[in-house]
Amino acid sequence: MGLFSKFKTFKGGVHPPEAKELSENKAFETMPDPSQIIIPLSQHIGKPAKITVKKAEEVKVGQVVAEQDGFISSPIHSSVSGKVFKIASNPNVSGNPKEAIIIKAGEGEEAEVFEKLNPETVTPDQIRERVKSAGIVGQGGAAFPTFVKLLPPEGKQIDAVILNGCECEPYLTRDYRFMLEYPNEIISGLKLITKALGITKGMIGIEVNKPEAIKVMEDAVKNEPDISVVPLQTKYPQGAEKMLIVAATGKEVPPGKLPLDVGAVIQNIGTAIAVHDAVVNGLPQTVAALTVSGKGIKEPKNLFVKVGTPVQEVINYCGGVTEEAAKIVVGGPMMGVAQYDLTAPVTKATSGILALTKEEINGTVETNCVKCGKCVDHCPLGLVPTKLSRFSQLERFEDAENYNITTCMECGTCTFTCPANIPLVQWIRFGKSEVIKMQRARKSS
Repeated sequence: MGLFSKFKTFKGGVHPPEAKELSENKAFETMPDPSQIIIPLSQHIGKPAKITVKKAEEVKVGQVVAEQDGFISSPIHSSVSGKVFKIASNPNVSGNPKEAIIIKAGEGEEAEVFEKLNPETVTPDQIRERVKSAGIVGQGGAAFPTFVKLLPPEGKQIDAVILNGCECEPYLTRDYRFMLEYPNEIISGLKLITKALGITKGMIGIEVNKPEAIKVMEDAVKNEPDISVVPLQTKYPQGAEKMLIVAATGKEVPPGKLPLDVGAVIQNIGTAIAVHDAVVNGLPQTVAALTVSGKGIKEPKNLFVKVGTPVQEVINYCGGVTEEAAKIVVGGPMMGVAQYDLTAPVTKATSGILALTKEEINGTVETNCVKCGKCVDHCPLGLVPTKLSRFSQLERFEDAENYNITTCMECGTCTFTCPANIPLVQWIRFGKSEVIKMQRARKSS
């Protein structure tokens, strides 16, 4: 039996080198404001926000510069005071250029954005409206507009809110530092989320490789009878919604279904803090909390960074890269995106910036599939990555659809386990996007 096998987990998954030691003991720092910010209109799943400012217009920090456009969308606020320089397509951390508002920072006072609300007397409707107006999106990577999760469809019974404190991606320590430094704000945010949903039960899932965080959070909930801390086995992708639900509750989310179909709502530790800040402190989401790490960065740090700050400026603040640095990745090494242009800006959901060396990226040569089945054995969703990858390569998208390619969450477990070094998840991501296009065309016709 493994060291952590007695703890709750899910079937499949892997345990890549953690590399948390580079930044786990670095308390949060606040990076100075940049001279210019780049605000993409698409910082969330759903429709991009709609511009509300013009070139040369003066704006204040906290001011709405792009409004929600449609139900699955989110407003965007300026993170600095200054003047709109231009509106143009700009490199983006997603890998695809996005339309963005570029603002030259200047002098100015903060806008009076929101009234501070009393968490004891605030109503569920007020919480949902504040979360919506503050532009809060999920901090776990998907950047789903948070207010939507607080509005479950009629007939869906929610039993519990589960906070994701797993932080299973290697290198990243942002959530770990949140739990050590801001436990009371996390609990406040969790209670506001449960209140908005009309329930009281909350759970906080934390991997057992974070014993200090478990202790701090257990101390924080000792007078909260409806909130529990659930230690979980250290395994990737333990923090994925469906995996976290299985581990924490024993319930499985069927293919094609959502967490709310089994009575669960999942939120990230950072999202809970953002909800607290929006309701209790009246703050919109204008700051990203992130880890800067990797053996290719000179000074690993955990930072509060203004949304819109170019990635290059964050790297410079951390002393720059070493001579061995070979790749810059935004996000974690398993699901993050390699960057081709470091003028791409930090977005609301940016959780990490990694400077990785050749040793860390393991740039080995791809060979033929050896039919070992490791990718199948380790896939946490029970898919067949080899077939999905091959169908994608051959552009057999209907076959890929029949093998449930859209169920794939692109966690990268298959690629990590592949002894032939086949970029399975990259091919699956391509095929998945083509199948989604095909499905949309079918629906519209």
